[in-house]
Amino acid sequence: MENAIEVTSLIKSYGKIEALKGISFNVRAGEIFGLIGPNGAGKTTSLRIISTLLQVTSGSVKVFDCDVSKKAPEIRKIISYLPEEAGAYKNLSGKGYLEFIAGFYSDKTMLKKGFEIAQLGDRIKDKVSTYSKGMTRKLLVARALMMSPKLAILDEPTSGLDVINSKGIREIIKDFVKSGTTILLSSHNMLEVEFLCDRIALINNGMIVETGTPQELKIKHNVNNIEEVFLKAIV
Repeated sequence: MENAIEVTSLIKSYGKIEALKGISFNVRAGEIFGLIGPNGAGKTTSLRIISTLLQVTSGSVKVFDCDVSKKAPEIRKIISYLPEEAGAYKNLSGKGYLEFIAGFYSDKTMLKKGFEIAQLGDRIKDKVSTYSKGMTRKLLVARALMMSPKLAILDEPTSGLDVINSKGIREIIKDFVKSGTTILLSSHNMLEVEFLCDRIALINNGMIVETGTPQELKIKHNVNNIEEVFLKAIV
């Protein structure tokens, strides 16, 4: 099976601080892969390197066989990245924001898809400044997925959403995988990770400490859920 992402002996240093200490993992094309860990573990650094926003100190990262250090422009054409702290233009309506993003592409079906993903009803016509955190997040998820990227990198995709809307977003993510999108996600919601991800890598202190399917990791640690795996593996 083709790898969507290949991370090999990746090191990222900020001066004397080593944020990533030689991590290696791969994400297979067509799967939902979760990168989880405590705050400050190196998750966001990893996602930013894979999305071509940060430079590699040493080691290598390939996205669909393209080296992020050498072919960043090509990679940016086929990926979408939703950071946890992402925001939308508050003076635009939700509709205007998605139209603005769609203007960078030539796919005429993209905007309709964005409206369907956002699920904001008539509120799509209102200014983003009037949206709740959850509504804004739904708009941003729509922005990230409406162009049907080959790889979508989602950092806390359901942050701020209630149970019903979170479930809706998870179903949308699953549908996009069926249509050919590979998903790399990070989430503090362990229940979400367990039920959504095909495989998981657990990172702590800049090192990968566990990799496997949710079931494999639960069996290995003799626990009932991924939250317990998480707590055992980082101690």
